[in-house]
Parts: sequence; C-alpha cells; structure tokens
Amino acid sequence: MATAPDETRPASPHPILDEAAQDLLFREARTANSFTAEPVTDEQVRAIYELVKWGPTAMNSQPLRLVLVRSAGARERLLPLMSEGNRAKTASAPLTLIVAADGDFHEHLPATFPHRADARESLAAHPGRERIAHFNASIQLGYLILGIRALGLAAGPMAGFDAVGVKKEFLGDTNQEPVAVVNIGRPGPDAWFQRNPRLDYEQVVTTI
Repeated sequence: MATAPDETRPASPHPILDEAAQDLLFREARTANSFTAEPVTDEQVRAIYELVKWGPTAMNSQPLRLVLVRSAGARERLLPLMSEGNRAKTASAPLTLIVAADGDFHEHLPATFPHRADARESLAAHPGRERIAHFNASIQLGYLILGIRALGLAAGPMAGFDAVGVKKEFLGDTNQEPVAVVNIGRPGPDAWFQRNPRLDYEQVVTTI
C-alpha cells in the first residue's frame, strides 16, 4: 500500500526507501537472541541470497560462501564449537548459517569479471588473496544481515566460536575460512536485549 508523502522531507529526483522500509532494515531492526520454532525454508534462504548477491565487492569477487546447518546431527557438531554465551541462541534457532570466505574466489573471475582477461591468473599468485577474500566476505556479511531483515526474519550474527574447529568440522579441505555464524528465524518472545546507544554523527564524521 502506498504511503502518503512526508511533506517535511525535501523532494528527491531519485527513489528513496520509505520510512517503514528504513525502520525494517535499520532503526527498528534488532539482533535476535532467541527464536520461535517456525522453520526457515530453502525458498526463503534463496530469496535472501538473490538480494545479497547484488551488493558490490572488489572486482566483483563474491567470496561469500554459506553452509546451512539444518540437521540435528550437524547442530550437535556445531554447538560445542560455539562460545558458551552463544550456544543457547544457536540451539533455539531454526536455521544457522556458517558464513565463510572462499580464498579460491579468483577461479570464478573469468565469469564474474570478464572484461579483465588476466584477473584469475593475477590473483592466483597474489600473496594477499585470502585477506581480500575475508574483507569482501565480511562486506557481504553486512548485506546478508540486511537481506535477512528484508525478508521479514531476524538475524543473530556471532563471532564467538572456535574458528579452527568450525573450519575442520564443516569446511574441510576447501580453501574456505569461517567469518561468522548467523542464526536466522522468527524472533522469540525474549529475543531482544535492551538496545545499546549508538554514537552520534559528530563523534563519527570528520570533514577535511
């Protein structure tokens, strides 16, 4: 349903997300710490990715890789690798994603960055390729959180886990390294902690 224009805001020649959409993605969005039992379907995950994939990365590298932890057996393997404060959150989530950075992202550059013919070869020998992968996958993690919110779900991103153990248990012999673990689902009744303050504009922005 279209909303009435906000007469207090200046007109823009470009489309702007309405206030409700901005609230959904930013102002009212929260990190979820518990979830209902309502499942997250493969169709929902695909819809999230179909949004996330359009976010920019350096050289269109797209190093983000996702492992969907669905089965009870997989969850039992993951829970001991989570920090103590994150185990109950992960146990309550209908779906948990292991977010990884693929150090072999360059193998896809002939398709994703076709206008530079030597891209794959130049990155193959690049000593900082894994760092590039981690940096850009971290950017994509931000897109992922917004994509989850855009589909009406809540995200619980976590860095508190045994990265070496997750790598060994779930990523094996690949050249993928874990970046984060993200719980997703419908928030439970006690999902929200008290919201902490944010820094003001003047504390963050410097003009030179």
